[in-house]
Formats: sequence, structure tokens, C-alpha cells
Amino acid sequence: MPKILMPLGDATEALDTFYPFFRLAEEGYEVVVAGPDARLYHTVLHEIPPDSSIPWDITQERPGYFIKATAAFRDLKADDYAGLFISGGRAPEYLRYDKDLLRVTREVCEAGKPIACVCHGIEILTAAGCIEGRTCTTVAKCALDAEQGGATYVDQEIVIDGNIVTARTWHDNAPFMRQFIKMLREAQ
Repeated sequence: MPKILMPLGDATEALDTFYPFFRLAEEGYEVVVAGPDARLYHTVLHEIPPDSSIPWDITQERPGYFIKATAAFRDLKADDYAGLFISGGRAPEYLRYDKDLLRVTREVCEAGKPIACVCHGIEILTAAGCIEGRTCTTVAKCALDAEQGGATYVDQEIVIDGNIVTARTWHDNAPFMRQFIKMLREAQ
């Protein structure tokens, strides 16, 4: 069974994570959840409240489900994985400083394996140097992160550039996952 690497940490977005986690398993892939350490992590619901009596200009976070990482970044080898799925939420904000995560992300990218990245996950691809010269999308408030990584940002449902497919938010999950699964199948 081919393995897909899913790096995450505390405050990973629940729908950015669980929808692809189960969708990939349905397609016969083993999703290996990895974190800074192999332990239980907290997910969050990460959205601007649609019905707040006082408008919010930024994302609000509420506790979500827990998810267990069975591997630590320091133990990862890109050769063990058929692809990489990077979820969003606040986790990428601090995960982008993990040298082992950046190493394995670069290795997967340089090997031309399929990479899917949603929302704030772009911060990891930027830090790993994987999007320079590419076109991508992300949540609008992370457009600057994509541009700082040398990419051209566009605001659309999904963007495919070589071995990387990007999406804005979990609202794009259905077309995003259809494309990522297609890329995984074509790479096999």
C-alpha cells in the first residue's frame, strides 16, 4: 500500500486534515501522520465566524478533534512516501522552522512526487524553497507567503504546477482531492 506523508502539529485545521486523511485511505493509500514528535495533536476549527454579531476581521480558532502522529519529522525519509499532503491551520506557522520537516519536504519535491498543499500549508512550501518560479493558490491572507517564496499567487479553486497542487481552503476539498489522487495514480 503506497504511503502518503501528512505532516502536522497543534492547531492544524480539522477539515484541512481529516477530509484528506480519510479520502486518501478510501483510495487505498496509507496516510502516515507525522509531527515534531510522535504524539497526540490538537486540531482546530479555523474560520471567520459567519454569524458573529460583532464582525471578525481575522480567523477565529475553536478546539477540534485530536489526531495521533505515529512518526516524528526527524525519522522521515522521502523514499518511503509516494506523496505529501500539507494541511493548513496555524500549525504551519511554527512547523516551517523544523529543519527535518523542511528537509523531507524538499526531498519529496525534488523527487517530483505529488504534493498537495492547502491554506497556510504554503508557509511550509515557502520555507522549504519548493515554490520559487511556480504558480499557486492559498487562502488570500497567505498570498504574501506564496509571493515571498518566489511564486505567483492566483485566487482560484486549485492550481496545478508540475508536481504540486494547491488549494485555498477546505471549501475546495472535493476538486483538490480529485486532482491530488489523479496525480498520485499517474505517478505510480
